[in-house]
Amino acid sequence: MPLPPALVKKAREFRGNPAPARAAATVVLLDPDTLDVYVLRRASTMVFGGMHAFPGGRVDPGDSPETVRRDWADRLGVPDERARAVVGAAARELFEEAGVLLAGPLDEPDRTVGDVSSPGWEADRAAVAARELSMTDLLARRGLRLRDDLLLPWSRWITPEFEPRRFDTWFFVALLPRAQTARDVSGEAEGTTWISPAAADGLAMLPPTRVTLDELSPYRRIEDVVAASGQRNAAVPILPRVELTGDGGAVVRI
Repeated sequence: MPLPPALVKKAREFRGNPAPARAAATVVLLDPDTLDVYVLRRASTMVFGGMHAFPGGRVDPGDSPETVRRDWADRLGVPDERARAVVGAAARELFEEAGVLLAGPLDEPDRTVGDVSSPGWEADRAAVAARELSMTDLLARRGLRLRDDLLLPWSRWITPEFEPRRFDTWFFVALLPRAQTARDVSGEAEGTTWISPAAADGLAMLPPTRVTLDELSPYRRIEDVVAASGQRNAAVPILPRVELTGDGGAVVRI
């Protein structure tokens, strides 16, 4: 697939050694009824500004949750502590950027928490985003536990070597909890929308986002998405290869 002009310029000017790739996580949030996907249009002042993306960001030192699943190291291809940090980052970023909390009561393991848009919840979300409150402390205070079993590992992408800021990013699929609503609360987006994966061709996206939507397009039932996630390999990273073309452009080989 072709690269946007700004990335073509970076690829052609790249010299030297690639920057290290920092661990990150992103969440493909699905409407359980329509299988539409929640996307944000990144603010023009940000890296990759103007591009549509899923909620997500880098792993922080405070991302060290207690998890329900015990096989994250195998599923993500990294040691247990790092794997749990990636899972914690996915849940935290979803809460920070979309106001969606994957958590449930300690004494009711099959339930998810209800509406989290009240002023009290919003104050907690803002505190988590400002790093004044960790997700672990928030959940403990409210008698909740992380429902990491609702995060379905899908893929793992590493930013091409020409980028000055590189990420080793795990992509997860998650369903919007029935009693919750995704909201534009990130402060990093110029807008948000729900869109069918098959109808997203006209939106500006980076290759990992585009490929993920293409992979989800064939599915019509949520049960099929869940089953497909069990066959996915999110441990082996995809490293896109950039080829410069004779006409002054560049293409990405997946």
